[in-house]
Amino acid sequence: MRALRPARGERGLRTKWALPLRRLGEAALLLGLLLALGIVAPSGQVILRLGPVSDAPWPRFAVHPPSPRPGDVVRVEVIDRIPWGYILLTVNGEPAALEQIEAMPASGIWRWRWRFQMPAEAVELAFYRDCHEGCRLRGRLALGDPEPIPKPPPLPTKLGLVFPHPERDWKGRAGWAVELTYARQAEDPDWGIDALAARVARDQGRGLRVLVRVDYDRGQTLPPPGDLEGLRRYLRYLERLARDERLQGVYAYFLGSGPNEAASNRLSPERPISPAWYARIFNGYGESPIRTDNAVAVLRAANPRARLLIGPVRPFVRDQDGERPSRVNVPWLNYFNTMVAFIDEAARARAAMGQWNPGPDGFALHVPGWPEAARAAGYPEAEEPRLDLRDAAGARLGFRALYDWLDIINAYPTTRGLPVFITSSNTYIPDEGVPPAHNYPRGWLTAAWSVIASEPQVQAFCWFLDEDPQWTDFSLWRGKGRLRDAAAEFEALLTTGS
Repeated sequence: MRALRPARGERGLRTKWALPLRRLGEAALLLGLLLALGIVAPSGQVILRLGPVSDAPWPRFAVHPPSPRPGDVVRVEVIDRIPWGYILLTVNGEPAALEQIEAMPASGIWRWRWRFQMPAEAVELAFYRDCHEGCRLRGRLALGDPEPIPKPPPLPTKLGLVFPHPERDWKGRAGWAVELTYARQAEDPDWGIDALAARVARDQGRGLRVLVRVDYDRGQTLPPPGDLEGLRRYLRYLERLARDERLQGVYAYFLGSGPNEAASNRLSPERPISPAWYARIFNGYGESPIRTDNAVAVLRAANPRARLLIGPVRPFVRDQDGERPSRVNVPWLNYFNTMVAFIDEAARARAAMGQWNPGPDGFALHVPGWPEAARAAGYPEAEEPRLDLRDAAGARLGFRALYDWLDIINAYPTTRGLPVFITSSNTYIPDEGVPPAHNYPRGWLTAAWSVIASEPQVQAFCWFLDEDPQWTDFSLWRGKGRLRDAAAEFEALLTTGS
């Protein structure tokens, strides 16, 4: 289904006022106040009209023209008896442009008008209210002719992509999509909640299951340690995501990515995100079990069906260590082991008080390949995922670092056996600095898939990434350089049933 994207600056303006109007005098005063404050629709109009409106279920929809053709500019009026605040109209998940607000207080009626361009296919209009707390659905309307023959449901696969291109052909497969949003940019036109909801709607329309990474801000994956105001802001955004009815189909959320890496702590380089602080944010480690200012408590109170994953630690990075050494004593595994131990400890303490589901629902993992390690050991680079290569300390190198992560996950009571989702994989190793467009060996993705296909604890295997203009050397969609081979292999794995 083609996504509709209004021009920048026209995305779903929300009204931020909602007062009951009972008398004309009150309406006139309110209108004067709104005009004085400049709270108006993009057209600059707030119209006060008197007159009857016929009885009908609420809200009422009116479409002009009533039978739009592809390419027509369509105007949709929504009429309701309640002057909702923070409103939004979406068209196939994309915000429409709000043009006009009309008050009809004598009959207790409010009217809103939006516009959009009619696509070739049928559309679903959805009217939402109270979007500042998480959009709540008020009414829907189908427009256009539905498909005469419903498509068969796609078959599931573990294959997935970060930022999948909207025109990608998934070959009838229900794969995975990884999307990203920032708590400190909640209203951003590209990374805020409306942009996320539009991408989720597009992904789900193509049969994909969606994993959402929630970062605090660009370059700062989680709130800086000790920043309680930042923590409150982050948790409020998680709560808003969980409540938003546009996002109820999200498969799982995961908190941040690479907290052990200095590049993920740019707002507070002198205060890196420690394992204890990550566990504090996740399920309240180090605090009284009765406190609810943590991600698990907030998300599950807002939406008991929402899944929450522990975010990925970056392997082969020595920026931080952990105070509880892993069986294999290297910094990235020590960090991960300490973080999981603290989350397990907090979960068991809360479970002892009778709290429901106080631990994670799974793990997001970062599992990159390392073709150069295979070549240095005298093996073909493409065979690296199948090779048990290790450093002097015994840590697995390359793709089979997956099994070091699993060893730690399965060592603790509350995390043993939980599903894992590889939310980022490719052939880039920061120490070498060579992107996949220049180092991808033909056959690597197929070899990695042979490992994943036989590992039941792994639910998703997502390549980073499909399409983003800033990451062309990683993009499967663009297929630059050696990535032509990777793109062809991904297509083949989808086609052969993977």
